[in-house]
Amino acid sequence: QVQLVESGGGLVQPGGSLRLSCALSEWTLNYYAIGWFRQAPGKEREGVSCISKIDNSTYYSDSVRGRFTIFRDNDKNIVYLQMNSLRPEETGDYYCAAEPRLFGTCVLTERKYNYWGQGTHVTVSS
Repeated sequence: QVQLVESGGGLVQPGGSLRLSCALSEWTLNYYAIGWFRQAPGKEREGVSCISKIDNSTYYSDSVRGRFTIFRDNDKNIVYLQMNSLRPEETGDYYCAAEPRLFGTCVLTERKYNYWGQGTHVTVSS
């Protein structure tokens, strides 16, 4: 069973940047569609971005499009989420998720992903 480990969270000032990493235990990263989700305190988890398994097409939520970038390094078995121009309301726990049976364009629907990491915390504050 594939395992996912997120890292890269921490404290950043508003307007700053962070790069999150999602490392997969299996050496077949390109077999999986990968999604990033986040959960702010007191709120439901929401989808942020995803990258497909077939053609590496990407998708972003409206709130992060133009500021966040998702990309994968198949040699290292890691998917990254580059986050720029961070806002205080983006504080929360960030999770990556993987699914081998998502074909075509990836989606930001939690129930479509069967493998999840434990999350990494991001605090955006001055």
